[in-house]
Formats: sequence, structure tokens, C-alpha cells
Amino acid sequence: MTLIGPDFSFEREHMASGARWVVGIDEVGRGPIAGPVTAAAIILDPENIPDGLNDSKKLSIRRRERLFAEILETAVVGVAHASVDEIDELNILRASHLAMERACSLLSISPSMALIDGNLVPKGLRIPSVAIVRGDARSQSIAAASIVAKVTRDKIMVDLEQQYPGYDWAKNAGYPTKAHLEALRNIGVTPHHRRSFKPVHNMLYQEKS
Repeated sequence: MTLIGPDFSFEREHMASGARWVVGIDEVGRGPIAGPVTAAAIILDPENIPDGLNDSKKLSIRRRERLFAEILETAVVGVAHASVDEIDELNILRASHLAMERACSLLSISPSMALIDGNLVPKGLRIPSVAIVRGDARSQSIAAASIVAKVTRDKIMVDLEQQYPGYDWAKNAGYPTKAHLEALRNIGVTPHHRRSFKPVHNMLYQEKS
């Protein structure tokens, strides 16, 4: 049985229309109640695309780590974040788009066209862009971006767990698992928890009440 994964057809289509550099952009971290949202922007080398690119959620940790290293070696990469404060101030969608815009701005090559995972294009992107629903499972550039963003953010959460032990962030990456919510009740809210997200907001509201 042949597994069907993302391909380079979206990129080639735009390159055939005159876009010299096509960037894939994706973000990770909309659902967690703690930590930043992280975005990656990737321009793949059409002649040297790492084998096995796919939606980061479909890959094992070991395979993500291997592909992460290969992408950094072979592609043009930009990675950026939006902080917990920015998430709370702007809302998670706008903060995600801000991280995407920042990641794109950090590329060493100016892209001609952007492929965005999702159904909305960030308003701050200054280049022609198209949103692709489930893009991380359809475009190799977006899949690469999902891998880089996921591995980068997971490492941030592992580091944060060293500073704030007890929340199991190395395993849950800030998502509201049973263990994380129990720790939130028992230990309390940290500076890295998103106060605009319901479980954290409700806890702070109850404390004030």
C-alpha cells in the first residue's frame, strides 16, 4: 500500500507562473494554554527536498527530529514566535499570524509567493499569498514548516518545564491535559500561562472572587 503525502505541486505551479522563491508557512501552538505560538517559514530547494516530509502531527518524535535537522541543512528557514502577552492582547489567531509574518521576515531570501496553512492569509504579509486548508498534508513546503515549528516549540516547552516543574510541559507541550489542569489547580498559574484561555481565566477569576 502506497502512503500518499504532501507533494511539490503547489510550489511548481507558482514557480511556473513566475514565482522564483515559494515559501511555505505554518504555525504550532494555537491550542495550548501555556507557552508561545511558534511559526516557521521554509523555502525548499526543489533539487534537494528531504524524503518523508509530512504533517508534523503524523510523524514520530524521532522522525521529526531527523527531518528537522535535514530541513535546516537544505532549506532557507525563518522561525519566530508570538509571546503569551501578545496572545492575550491580540487573540490567538492574530498572534499566530504575527508569528507567521515575523518568520517570513527573517528569511535570508525574499520569497516571491507564500503558501499558508489554513484558510486565512496573514494581513501583514507583503507578498502574494494563498491559504491552503490542510496545507501541511498537501504541500511539502508547508509540511517542512510544520515540522520546524513543532520541534522548535516543543524544545521551548521542555526548557520552560525546567523553570516551572510540575506541569508536565515536556510531555504535553502546554496543552490542557488532565495532568496539566490538575497541576494548574494545585500549583497555580505561571507567567507562561495564557490568561485569555478559559481554564486559566476561570481559575484567576475564581481566585479573585
